Amino acid sequence: MVKKFDVVVVGGGHAGIEAASVAARMGCSVGLITMDSRAIGRMSCNPAIGGTAKGHLVREIDALGGVMGQLADSTGIQFRMLNRSKGPAVWSPRCQSDRKLYSQAAQSLLLSISDIEIIEDSACDVIVEDSRIVGVKSRSHGEILCQALILSSGTFLNGLMHTGLQSTVGGRFGENASVGITESLDKLGFEHGRLKTGTPPRLKKNSINWTILEEQQGDKKPQPFSYKTDLSKFPSLPQLSCYITYTDQAIHKILEKGFSESPMFTGLIKGTGPRYCPSIEDKIVRFADKERHQLFLEPEGIDSDLIYVNGFSTSLPAEIQLEALRKVRGLEEVEMIRPGYAVEYDYFPPHQVDLTLETKKIQGLYFAGQINGTSGYEEAAAQGLIAGINAALKIQKRPEFVLTRSEAYIGVLIDDLVNKSTDEPYRMFTSRAEYRLLLRQDNADRRLMKKGFELGLIDATAYEELIKRENLITKSIDFFSNTKIPPPEIDLILQSKGMASLESPETIAKLCKRPELSLAEIINLERIQSMEISKEITNDGFALEQVEIELKYEGYIKRQLDMIDKLEKYEKLQIPLTLNYLNIKNLSNEGKEKLNKVKPRSIGQAMRISGVTPSDISVLLVYLKK
Repeated sequence: MVKKFDVVVVGGGHAGIEAASVAARMGCSVGLITMDSRAIGRMSCNPAIGGTAKGHLVREIDALGGVMGQLADSTGIQFRMLNRSKGPAVWSPRCQSDRKLYSQAAQSLLLSISDIEIIEDSACDVIVEDSRIVGVKSRSHGEILCQALILSSGTFLNGLMHTGLQSTVGGRFGENASVGITESLDKLGFEHGRLKTGTPPRLKKNSINWTILEEQQGDKKPQPFSYKTDLSKFPSLPQLSCYITYTDQAIHKILEKGFSESPMFTGLIKGTGPRYCPSIEDKIVRFADKERHQLFLEPEGIDSDLIYVNGFSTSLPAEIQLEALRKVRGLEEVEMIRPGYAVEYDYFPPHQVDLTLETKKIQGLYFAGQINGTSGYEEAAAQGLIAGINAALKIQKRPEFVLTRSEAYIGVLIDDLVNKSTDEPYRMFTSRAEYRLLLRQDNADRRLMKKGFELGLIDATAYEELIKRENLITKSIDFFSNTKIPPPEIDLILQSKGMASLESPETIAKLCKRPELSLAEIINLERIQSMEISKEITNDGFALEQVEIELKYEGYIKRQLDMIDKLEKYEKLQIPLTLNYLNIKNLSNEGKEKLNKVKPRSIGQAMRISGVTPSDISVLLVYLKK
């Protein structure tokens, strides 16, 4: 009997988990095809979630009803807020995860959702009729029919692993490659290319001299990713330290000995690697003036004997890897359990998908994750979430779901991919977001939870709690903006911080703008402390942080909001998707090519396409008016 689902998801990685979970919870029957059900949620590289900008994505996924934040919170063995010494726009949560427990938690979560069926198989062909997806062919189960197909195959499409001059077919250590999908899409007219990523060696924990290394502990009061996490039971696992060490010039010389057998330098690897997460051999060449490179020794789990060497990604010969590692401080007698390797795989340049992540050529076919040229678990999960939501909405004949650049980092991610495409693994950074002071990780719930609620992915209790908190924040900002503190009440605090006394009363909001003063200190003043609003805001640490940030950065926030308002008119100027730009005479040749390739939905989107000039936009505006 032929299997039939509303949605079929190919791949059980971070994109596939989010896509399957969200589509099922929105009322669709889902078939999840994975070559090995035990590999669902398996972390191919570093067992860590979040980090700079990536932590923002996880918080946004959670606010919309995704599951990555919950999985990270329940399996995290170290939590840290990065960039605390800088402004709140770049604060980024990160956790080191227990690799085995994360995968187990992901599998349990999917098994708990009744509308998901996990199918152990390999997809090898897509079935299309009249430019619309109708199913997928698998090696063991034959045809599996569906109304929407989400391809989230990670590094497995024609995957090839390299260590030195040895190459092995596979998408991850000990796992087979996926063959057939690329060839199937190629026949349909899709453009594809090759990318590569890498992973460092794994070391035996007990062979490392930890006593001479620099310890890096987690936060004493860690913050969870998910609004669902019970703070009274968080963190739920024992917390472990990471450790820091360094390479040096002698180590670089050893590594250089292996360059003649490097698959990167000999041309064995054709795919482009990640610019922002280079291999150790890449670092030596590109940053030849640097005396040393930092290495982080990170545990793979509570009971694991494996240590991940963050910063030492490599595909050099195994014997060179070990020789170099044994010259690193603390690793003089280290045992290498598994050498590092590079994996090369197929991807499909993302100008071929729309902002919903549905492909432009085939209706009902969605791409999510590394197939779109991205790197990282978080970028993949964000795409899986959006693809899953839109697949469900399309089947249910409901309006599509698209996030703009001013609403979320997820919006920035997808907008960048579609408009600029990529020929190297794309990684999210805070610098990619124009409105990063508005898109902070701490206010993801406030920005996006309403949307998650409207999609049916956030429960009413959580949404009501959000509204209650939002009212408290608004009321508090109004109170602090209109309540003045006389000089005698604040002067002692000011003097203790080396600040001049007040000459006249100042509002709490204005006082809060001083970097030396915290809102908590001002609220602690006897007269203010006794007021009901102060008691309310003090009892809600999250609301207190939101109020303080909004007061301190009020001018900058207003400036970004004004910028969004000015550009909003261009986002509202819609362009027909059927428009043939080749017929518009006065457009530049490059403008015609890029616009026809991307098929922007609005003038705002057209303005962000690389190669489209201001004069092209003027011509387009005149043409649309006619």
